[in-house]
Amino acid sequence: MKFNKRPTAAMALMSLALLASACTPPAQSSTTEASAASADQKLNVGFFGFAKSNGFAQGTFLGVEQAAKANNASATFVDSNFSAQTQVQQIQDAVTSKQFEVIVVQANDNQALIAPLTQAVQAGITVVVEFSVIGPKFDTIEPQVPGAISIVDLPTRNGKVLGEMGKEACAQVPGDTCKVAYLEGFKSLPLDNARTEAVKAELATDPKIKLVASVEGGYTQDSGRQAFQNVSQANPDVDVVIGASQAITGAAAAAGNSAIKFIGNGASVSNVEAVRSGKWFSIYVSDVVANGAKATELGLAKARGQQVETAIDEASLSPNNGKGTKEALDSLNYVSKYSD
Repeated sequence: MKFNKRPTAAMALMSLALLASACTPPAQSSTTEASAASADQKLNVGFFGFAKSNGFAQGTFLGVEQAAKANNASATFVDSNFSAQTQVQQIQDAVTSKQFEVIVVQANDNQALIAPLTQAVQAGITVVVEFSVIGPKFDTIEPQVPGAISIVDLPTRNGKVLGEMGKEACAQVPGDTCKVAYLEGFKSLPLDNARTEAVKAELATDPKIKLVASVEGGYTQDSGRQAFQNVSQANPDVDVVIGASQAITGAAAAAGNSAIKFIGNGASVSNVEAVRSGKWFSIYVSDVVANGAKATELGLAKARGQQVETAIDEASLSPNNGKGTKEALDSLNYVSKYSD
């Protein structure tokens, strides 16, 4: 860029202005307003889910696909395979390529995605934060990326409900002590740590409960089975085990014919059947297909210039406030819409 010659004082002022501009945080940059798409323009939705190997994410994507098809759009699952760094790079690539008009994202890291999603909004891409909070606060459903839509399930509330179901399970355990093991998600993720602390805090309100283990259980059957085997070797008389439903599936298989009361976080077809058949005590129910569809509908509507809700608590969309005991699921005749 060529500049005309200026008087010395003017040049000094310009230098100060440029310096101030360079020091301004990226979040303060002005947002690029994308031209609203017309209803007959086919749009592209990028679903940046946890991982293709994860049944929860696949269930959400089913809803994304359904809503995209119903609203003249296509949907693509962009697989980060639980990697925060990969997900950051994928979103940065999407901003550069302008491949998607709408991004629906399940964050693998609540902090790492703030910057790339802010860039996406500034580039005129409609961003929908789904399920996982993105930002430093875990107790609010409000968008923490300016300009984004937030439809999330607060990990603190989710953990509290898991703890409440743990107390209900322990109430059915004979004796004065109920030994509980919690299979955490990933210890490296602040969001999972917030959920873990909420579970522990709720369990601690019951003097009968003794938390004998809190270990990383992950989000696959293999990781859950390995975690449970380690826990059960040290605590063969454990009464209740809580964790992600994928991990609990592996743990229950390893336990075999056992009296352990299993509590899962997720409600696939097999998870619902496990509770309704009496094999598991309960699950946290979240209609992930409906959540994925709602997130996509909101994103496409905003991309087409419509005014939409920007903060939705997914718990408000869950049956029985998320508590999926046998009694609750039977009374609702609840049928899951996705498989692991």
